[in-house]
Amino acid sequence: MEFNIADLWEKVVDTVPDREAMVCGERRLTFTTADERINQLAHALKSNGVGVGDHVALYLYNGTEYLEAMLAAFKIRAVPINVNYRYVEDELRYLLQNSESVAIVFHAEFAPLLAEIKNDLPQLVTYISIGGESSTELASLNAIDYEKALAGASPDRDFDPRSADDLYILYTGGTTGMPKGVMWRQEDIFFGAFGGGGAGNLIATPEEIADRAIAGDFRCLPACPFMHGTAHWMAFTALLTGGAVIIDSVRGLNPDHVWDLVATERVNFLVIVGDAMGRPLVEALEKSSSPPDLSGLSLLLSGGAILSPTVKKSLAAALPNTIVLDGIGSSEAGGQGQMVASADGEMPAQPRFVMNDETIVLNEDLRPAAIGEVGRLARRGRIPLGYFRDPEKSAATFPEVDGVRWSLPGDHARLEDDGTITVLGRGSVSINTGGEKVYPEEVEGALKGHPDVFDAVVVGVPDQRWGERVVAVIQGRSGATPALEEIEPHLRKHIAGYKIPRAVVYVDQIVRSPSGKPDYRWAAKTAQSQLSEAK
Repeated sequence: MEFNIADLWEKVVDTVPDREAMVCGERRLTFTTADERINQLAHALKSNGVGVGDHVALYLYNGTEYLEAMLAAFKIRAVPINVNYRYVEDELRYLLQNSESVAIVFHAEFAPLLAEIKNDLPQLVTYISIGGESSTELASLNAIDYEKALAGASPDRDFDPRSADDLYILYTGGTTGMPKGVMWRQEDIFFGAFGGGGAGNLIATPEEIADRAIAGDFRCLPACPFMHGTAHWMAFTALLTGGAVIIDSVRGLNPDHVWDLVATERVNFLVIVGDAMGRPLVEALEKSSSPPDLSGLSLLLSGGAILSPTVKKSLAAALPNTIVLDGIGSSEAGGQGQMVASADGEMPAQPRFVMNDETIVLNEDLRPAAIGEVGRLARRGRIPLGYFRDPEKSAATFPEVDGVRWSLPGDHARLEDDGTITVLGRGSVSINTGGEKVYPEEVEGALKGHPDVFDAVVVGVPDQRWGERVVAVIQGRSGATPALEEIEPHLRKHIAGYKIPRAVVYVDQIVRSPSGKPDYRWAAKTAQSQLSEAK
């Protein structure tokens, strides 16, 4: 009995063939029409030399093509590789070399950058472009037009048998270091992050997916980029239970458009990433004189970044019929737990999650931590095989203790006496000031509760006396630049004195990744530069 993503998709297609599966702008695909397009792309890839285990890079904005390409690769037992569309030349070259991609599906506007690095990528031989007019760069890549490739290929489902061991790889940059390809067995990612057929009610056999599809009523809008795991994890959770994925055709976050899409497409599950999306979305509702009818939205999930207490409470108040949920997890561990927001309830400064049965806190000796002891958040069971082409980091992140393999992505955490787990933040960006550890996420959450602070990132800068001192990089609301003395009384209500920033610097805009994660390297460099100039 094996669980393979393409096999499960095909069972859903055969169960609910005429149900809507993907919607993007004017394009509306039923499960049958989507499957035919996916089969055509799979045949096109195969006819261009893509074989079992080969890697297919996806250098794309959001669209049905992203999900089509993932499933097409899975159908022929190839492996889709997510590419960050904000990468510059060196970063793009590194990822395509490191991933050993032999084919790439890309939006035509990226052709000039691909043409620049083509000679450095001898293994990358198949280029399939979407949109755009013919150009010198596309010609130099011998690019195949996506829709023409589909039109010239068979829509038949005549593929070889697949395996639960077929790979799914997710490249993650995290907050530091070069991107790493996290390798999962497809069966493990299905249960670890793709829903397993139903949250809290996992299927026991592949055949059961048909029953879940019949009952499925998900209409999911991932408002974040598919190039990051959160969006396509939730998209596949919907598709593999017979639900529809609504895809925003507008590039970049347009809050009013997102809410209109939620209303007109009857979305009941909205996926965002942290305050970078949550704050402008809730402010759009608060400012609107005639907000759309959002009564059908039953769940709003933030994944990939935790919402600050202020934004969480505001969303819960603005959406009284909606459960506002923070999800905790990572590329290396899948989904691990959740925290529900309440407009009326207490919102802890540090996020406390109800975790799944496989997630615990381990101490420095990789033994279960005691209540109140700070350790490392860990998951066992269905976890990745390791990092692609990096056995050293694989051994460090996925150690084996007494015959049990653990995933230790880097989050520090503390077990509470009620069984919940407080997540403190990534150890790689924690600040050591005078021997005390400060986790940036906690200070950032407190800062963003101040009325003059729109966004904030907290870093440590070198200090002769303390080793490091805490510094806040702040984007003020409406140009406000309050002095530290004005912010400090607010902070002292929420965090200990040693965690309060010793300096603040102001920027026009906080730099974040498309997934909403802070760029701590940029923040540290910016803080040190501005503080040096101020001396």
